[in-house]
Amino acid sequence: MYSGFLALPWWGYALIALALTHVTIIGVTVYLHRHQAHHALDLQPVVSHFFRFWLWLTTGMVTKEWVAVHRKHHAKVETPDDPHSPQVYGIGRVLFLGVFLYVKAAHDRETLKRYGLGTPNDWIECNLYSRFPKSGVVVMALVNLLLFGALPGLAIFAVQMIWIPFWAAGVINGVGHYWGYRNFPVENASTNISPWGILIGGEELHNNHHAYASSAKLSSRWYEFDIGWMYIRLMEMLGLARVRRLATIPSLDPDKTMCDEKTVEALVSNRYYVLARYTLAVREVCLKEIAKLKRSSETEGKSSVDRRTLWNFRRWLRFYTWDLKAHHPIDLELVLKNDPLLHTVYSMRSDLSKLWTRSTASTDQLVEQLRDWCRRAEASGVDPLRQFSREIIHLT
Repeated sequence: MYSGFLALPWWGYALIALALTHVTIIGVTVYLHRHQAHHALDLQPVVSHFFRFWLWLTTGMVTKEWVAVHRKHHAKVETPDDPHSPQVYGIGRVLFLGVFLYVKAAHDRETLKRYGLGTPNDWIECNLYSRFPKSGVVVMALVNLLLFGALPGLAIFAVQMIWIPFWAAGVINGVGHYWGYRNFPVENASTNISPWGILIGGEELHNNHHAYASSAKLSSRWYEFDIGWMYIRLMEMLGLARVRRLATIPSLDPDKTMCDEKTVEALVSNRYYVLARYTLAVREVCLKEIAKLKRSSETEGKSSVDRRTLWNFRRWLRFYTWDLKAHHPIDLELVLKNDPLLHTVYSMRSDLSKLWTRSTASTDQLVEQLRDWCRRAEASGVDPLRQFSREIIHLT
């Protein structure tokens, strides 16, 4: 049996497979995702073309198709038009058969026409990469066989072919909208799968990405690590990349005493950050109130709110807004009807989020509505809510 040009121990072949798939993952997250789909950074043309060539070899994916499907996902997230939402199709189908959902969406001409603008359209794209997308995969298979021999070469090739369909189409699109933790209360089910984005190039931080889609950096907390961002910074230092956009955090002006136009602008631009801060501000007082109600419920007849309803409110504190719209929505009616403090916290958050959904309101109207919100927060009698309203006033 042909043994190939390179004879290595088994662990040598394993390391090569990991290295090759890692380059592919970086190509997906840096080139396809952050550079092409969201224009969060610019890549030097040689670097951009290397990733395009590499992805043609290792995945057969066409840049325009990938970008169009991903942009449609953002535009139609968690709706029946979302190409790969586990909330629509089920986690099992997206996790294990996500590649077929991607292929179906990638062959929709209307999707490509509407969402695939601005992707490469040069001679080599039209005459090679897009025209013969599977040829690169065949070339990759032959190279593997020549270098590593029949069995190791086929094994490495199989890993390469499975890697992106499972990790990108399955895990990121499936688990990343089903299980994990959330830093930001975006209006979809996106989660951070892990705070250490290494295996999938930083794409594990999927909730962060949906909060700040145009940011070149996917990590947002001090303990989160985005290896894709590490590579971007290295390329930037070498003059091979230029970061265009990053997530912003609003600044505070302690001298401000009233909401103004700048307050509204900062609030709308950083709405997910502000809502996350709101939840953190009121969480402790809410948990204490829930604990009090649980103790009361242990004595029959002293509480009309059962443990399940209280647990639902804890879920709301954890998952923010999306879980209210999921297939198994949180029922908060009892707790909101029977506890004034929790009702105030919930309704004030709902009113705050409505400020940036009022598209027909003028800036002056939004300023007055925000001032009214702050006045009601001050009069609520809930200390964390009052303190948060003063933080809102200082936004700039």
